[in-house]
Amino acid sequence: MVVSLNQVHHEIEVQNAYQTALAQYERAVHRLDIDENVVEYMRWPRREFTVNFPVRRDDGRVEMFTGYRVHHSTVMGPSKGGIRYSLNVTLDEVRALAMWMTWKCALVNLPYGGAKGGVLVDPKSLSLREKENLTRRYASELIPLISPHADIPAPDMGTGPQEMAWIMDTYSMTVGYSVPAVVTGKPINVGGSEGRTEATGRGVIISMIEALKRQGITHPGDVRLVIQGFGNVGYHAAAYAYEMGYKVVGISDIDSGIYNPNGLDIPAVRAYSTRNRTPAGFPGADTVTNAELLTLPCDVLIPAAMEGQITEHNAPHIRAKMIVEGANGPTTTEADDIINDRGILLVPDILANAGGVTVSYFEWVQGLQSFFWDVEEVFRQLERILVRSFDATAHMAEDHHVDMRTAAQMLAIKRVADALTTRGFYP
Repeated sequence: MVVSLNQVHHEIEVQNAYQTALAQYERAVHRLDIDENVVEYMRWPRREFTVNFPVRRDDGRVEMFTGYRVHHSTVMGPSKGGIRYSLNVTLDEVRALAMWMTWKCALVNLPYGGAKGGVLVDPKSLSLREKENLTRRYASELIPLISPHADIPAPDMGTGPQEMAWIMDTYSMTVGYSVPAVVTGKPINVGGSEGRTEATGRGVIISMIEALKRQGITHPGDVRLVIQGFGNVGYHAAAYAYEMGYKVVGISDIDSGIYNPNGLDIPAVRAYSTRNRTPAGFPGADTVTNAELLTLPCDVLIPAAMEGQITEHNAPHIRAKMIVEGANGPTTTEADDIINDRGILLVPDILANAGGVTVSYFEWVQGLQSFFWDVEEVFRQLERILVRSFDATAHMAEDHHVDMRTAAQMLAIKRVADALTTRGFYP
């Protein structure tokens, strides 16, 4: 197989996600009084699962695919984390995402540890039938790992409610009875929760609003937003911000972006992008690249695409006054230092994008109880948890004179470490 230089370069970038996760961990534990044995234990994923499995294509060919599932921690409860379909999936990327999930769940006080999964595939290259075949076979390989009390998958990049329904059905058919709580992010008609689809993007804006309040900024019309990514997270962040009266001046998808300093009509951009499969060419807006988008003049920059987007190379040129991380790991450690030195407030991923796992928790609870909430209750509880977590992180930052990322990690890591110390090492 011929591998292009672009593929090699991206492989290096993706592997850096795990290095970034470990570097962030080391910075946080250095400031905490934790037993070194506990520190060493938490560095490592608890278990890693790699599987190669066959999928029958529509033309009758059988093609082999590789999938992963990593459980970083089960100290606080069953492991929780999404499944992504992407040609850029690597074991190191999944390790990083699983570790970040552990800290994210601990930060917002959910009774979960962290997990993540992925399949090395371009989901756009699959027909609906092929995608179902791949999802069900991957799910069948995960049967020894997943259950409502052990590991609960959810959607991520390249997957959505339909994939979760297939996983739930595959698991249910295997055990012989319906188990809605084995996954979250399902369609509502098979046990999903109101508000789950919007949760991550909405949570990003809730975190942004709390950060703006602390800077004395309360008038939405004065705040200009640039959002990298127009998928589930980016779109719902843009839509909620637009609904609240904030001025979204730039957005992008994987291929290109658009910019209008006077603000974009987000529902119209969504309709245009759906019709044309790209926001490029939207009337009244300038077309920009993803690289250019990150350095546009704005008050708040929301990276909501892939990890490793803000680096030492572009961090000096960012013109935002605040960064709110909608994606997992969008900022490298070197970029963090530059951003902090420049006085740019950064609301970290494990806080800013915790809305998704929070409403996944609500869905899990509703599924176990077979008692469902209306969307107003979901959003009320979501805001309560995120505001509480933001305040705790801000106080930690003030008390220890550290940036928000280090504060969030310190708070989360200390909670996991305390639980581990109380439980002890088995046997």
